[in-house]
Amino acid sequence: MKITAFNVKNLGVRKLNKDIIWNNLIKIVSRYSVVVLLEVRDPNGKAMNKFLTELNRHGKVITNHINRMEIGAPVGRNSYREQFVFFYRYNHLTFICFKDYTNKQVLLCMFTFVKKLVLIPVHTKPKDAEHELRALHNVVQDARKRWGTNSIMILGDFNADGRYLLSTKRTNIRMSSRPYFWLIDEDADTTTSDLNDHTYDRIVVFGKRMNDPAVPGSAKPFDFKRAYRLNDDTTRSVSDHYPVEVELRK
Repeated sequence: MKITAFNVKNLGVRKLNKDIIWNNLIKIVSRYSVVVLLEVRDPNGKAMNKFLTELNRHGKVITNHINRMEIGAPVGRNSYREQFVFFYRYNHLTFICFKDYTNKQVLLCMFTFVKKLVLIPVHTKPKDAEHELRALHNVVQDARKRWGTNSIMILGDFNADGRYLLSTKRTNIRMSSRPYFWLIDEDADTTTSDLNDHTYDRIVVFGKRMNDPAVPGSAKPFDFKRAYRLNDDTTRSVSDHYPVEVELRK
C-alpha cells in the first residue's frame, strides 16, 4: 500500500480549471492507495467532488481502482484557511473517522488496513515550525489512548529544514528521537524550486512496528517533473512541493 502527502499549493477552483494542472494531479493521485492533499481551498467541495469523479473515471480505465474522498473542515490562522483532503481506495481500506484538533493545522484520520492505522497530516506555519512539531507528541499520545493503536503515521509539510528548523533545534522536539522514525532521507529535496534543496516535507512513524512494514527505499519524494517530463513553469504551476511517499507491506 502506497501512501503520500502532497502540499498542492492553494488548490481550488481557479487552479483546477487549468487542464495541465488537472491532468498532472490526476496522474499523481492515481499512483497511491491513500493520498493526503494539503493546502486545498475549496470550502463548498465542488472542485474536489469534480476531481474525484474524474479520478475514478481515470481509475476504472488505467488502474482498476475506485477512490473515495473525505474533506476536513477549513483550518488555519487568520484569513488564510485550508483543508486537508483524503483520497483512498475503498477496496483496500475502510475509513473510520476524523478528529479535528481545534483550530490547529492537525487532523487525525483513521483507516483499517489489516489493523487500525491513524494518519496525522501536518502543515506547520513556517516561523512556528519548532513549536508546532513539539506539540505533536501530545497529539500522538492522545491518538494512542483514544483509539488503542500504536500504528500512527505523521505526514505532510513540516517546514522541517533550512531557517525554519535548524538542525540544532531538532533535538528540542520529542518526536526527533525514538520511538519515532523519520523515513524521508535528510538529503532529499522535497521542493520544486531550483533555489533550495530543503527537506520540508516528511513522513514520520511511531514505533518499530510501524517502521518495519515500510519497504526499504520506498520513502522519498516523487519527482513528477522528471517522471512526466515537465518544464520548470509547468512543474511549479502544479506545486512548489513534491509529494512524499512510502510503501507499506501488510
